[in-house]
Amino acid sequence: MAEELTFHLEEFEGPLELLLALVSKHKMDLHNIPILELIDQYTRTVEAAQAADPDISSSFIEMAAHLVEMKSYLLLPRSTEGERMKQELTGQLIEYDQCRRMASALRAAAEATPTFVRQPMQLERDETYALNHLPQVLADCWESLMGRAPVRRMPTQAVFEPLVTAPQVSVSSRVVYILRRLIAGGAARMSQLFARSQSRSTNVATFLALLELVRGGRVTLGPKGELTMQRGRLPREGAKEEE
Repeated sequence: MAEELTFHLEEFEGPLELLLALVSKHKMDLHNIPILELIDQYTRTVEAAQAADPDISSSFIEMAAHLVEMKSYLLLPRSTEGERMKQELTGQLIEYDQCRRMASALRAAAEATPTFVRQPMQLERDETYALNHLPQVLADCWESLMGRAPVRRMPTQAVFEPLVTAPQVSVSSRVVYILRRLIAGGAARMSQLFARSQSRSTNVATFLALLELVRGGRVTLGPKGELTMQRGRLPREGAKEEE
């Protein structure tokens, strides 16, 4: 009769550590684990621990339920889900074992390294400015610094006059302008509707008017900026054409 192993679950940080302990105690190959045997060993250990202490960690019980589900799949013939769960568990155990070995090696290296601790030294700092300068040099530096400071000035009328007196151009007037240019053949491309000599308001109103015409189907805009007008009646509303 095989000797039963007794484990105290509070000695393990989680179910993966318990599974690795079972693999080590039964001398199993971590890369080729007899998974059904490992599942039986784990479930018996958790059941015995739960009978002695019902308040064991839920993570051990959750792993036991997961392993029982895996066993039910593995008992079926050609169960792809069971094989997938087996490979996933094997990968988790290998990764956890490598992390545990690395942590152990780092702990041993840290313990072997001597550490010396002492109280920090109190350094005395003399912040007295020891240089001497002529009074005129200091005055020149002060005037130079004051000259770099931005001077806030009250805005004059000349600043606001271009904004206030700018002409208001309506979009409807530019709609009439664009259609008349197209009828007369004076604009074959989009770029011919705009000019640097025109005001910003005029160019913006022209652009919005062109968008309205394209959206309404009155004008077609080609991939290279070609303009084609759909023949129809001109709208009567709109302001006077601005040339």
